[in-house]
Parts: sequence; structure tokens; C-alpha cells
Amino acid sequence: MTTLCCDVLKALRGKTLVTAESCTGGGIGGALTAIPGSSEVYKGGIISYTNWVKEHLLGVDGGLLETVGAVSAPVAKAMAAGARKALAADVAVSVTGLAGPGGDEFGNPVGTVFVGYSDEKITLAKEFHFAGDREAVRNAAIREALSLILEQNL
Repeated sequence: MTTLCCDVLKALRGKTLVTAESCTGGGIGGALTAIPGSSEVYKGGIISYTNWVKEHLLGVDGGLLETVGAVSAPVAKAMAAGARKALAADVAVSVTGLAGPGGDEFGNPVGTVFVGYSDEKITLAKEFHFAGDREAVRNAAIREALSLILEQNL
């Protein structure tokens, strides 16, 4: 994970990065800030574990949360775009998903995770289905979020 974080920070040199994390609970921010000098790129993040925080701090439309649920591509995209705007950054990444123990009322099983990304040119989301326990799902989501940032900034 350290190498991946270093690669992300190097790729974003001269830009700012923020995070909006739900199921990872700040894990992306924690991984990045473990690297000395990360403050040159990483500004901070919003842990949006509840829909209230997603709606009121990140600007996710409440109707969207009600119709498609928090664990969805549209919400992951809105979270990333909202974090980028709220925290005035060049790049944002978001994670929303189900690490366990149960699924959600929209039929998403444990291990379903959406990673969102937003910069000045594009806002997108990717869907993942991870296996394993809560820790394994969270760690896989962190890795994929960091990988998506790198993929978009090579």
C-alpha cells in the first residue's frame, strides 16, 4: 500500500487531492497521510458514513439517495464531485459500499463497492465486488480508489 500511495502522491504533484469516504471510514486518508510530505498534495477528506453527511456536506441529492441508494454509481460520482467542490481541490475520490455484515435494502450484497473520481475534466464511478470479511473489503476498496486516482493521472 505504501508504494501505491507514493505513486499517487508523485502523480498528483502540483495538484490537490481530497477524499469522501463511507465504508472505508477514512482509510484512504490514513494511508496517504502515513507518507511523509503527503500534505503537499492531500488536503483532507469527509467521512460520510451516513446519508445525512452525504447530502448535507457533500451535496448528494436526497432524492438520489432514496431512489438508488447510497451504494450506487450515481452517488459515488456525486460524492466525488461534492468533495472536490466543498474542499476546493483539483482531484477527489470517493468510496461508498457494503463491508458487512449485511447487504442493503436495494439488494446490494456485502462486498459491493463503488469508487468515484472527479477532476476538472471527468467525473466517473467504477463498481467492484470484493470477497472476504469486513477488513478485506475495506482494504480492497482503498487499493482500488488509489489505483483509480493513479490511472486517471498517468
